[in-house]
Amino acid sequence: MSSPENLSDDPPATVDILQRVKPGCEAEFESVLTDLIEAAKMFEGHLGVNVFRPGDRAHPEYRIVFKFDRISNLKRWETSAVRQKLLDRANRLTANPGQTSILTGLETWFTLPQQPGLAPPPRYKMVLLTGTTIYVLINLINTLVLPLLAPLPPLLRTLVVTFLMVAIMTYGIMPRLTKLFAGWLYPQSRH
Repeated sequence: MSSPENLSDDPPATVDILQRVKPGCEAEFESVLTDLIEAAKMFEGHLGVNVFRPGDRAHPEYRIVFKFDRISNLKRWETSAVRQKLLDRANRLTANPGQTSILTGLETWFTLPQQPGLAPPPRYKMVLLTGTTIYVLINLINTLVLPLLAPLPPLLRTLVVTFLMVAIMTYGIMPRLTKLFAGWLYPQSRH
């Protein structure tokens, strides 16, 4: 079992990749992408991949997000011979080297889908926005949801509330707040 000190030195990691595919190479790129995803699954610590396919055929940009339980496991994947071989195949099908960002911790909540590869905001801004949001959400859940869960045993109540809060934060609130506060979080990205 890892100590808390080791966990902070080797946190979970998300790799956010933006890749433009050469026109007419989409089907072959999809094949290589499938092989990359299958190969990544074989590596220790792999937690999953999300692929956002191009919405505009005139600009065939893929956003690919790999998740690993630890940066050390991500590094093993990144330096593997199988990944390098597949990237060599993929590079022949892409228009440029692409943009890659590695995110850890709260940074993964603060991504702008329309601007992948953007450096995360300062940690104090992430703490302020997340802390304020969790404070409001805890009070709402305590007032509106907790009375409905009263018949459940305390441990099960806590489990339900925890997963409810994480789901609401991850899928509902944080993506919207990140867009709403983008000017404050990312002042350097304003044009």
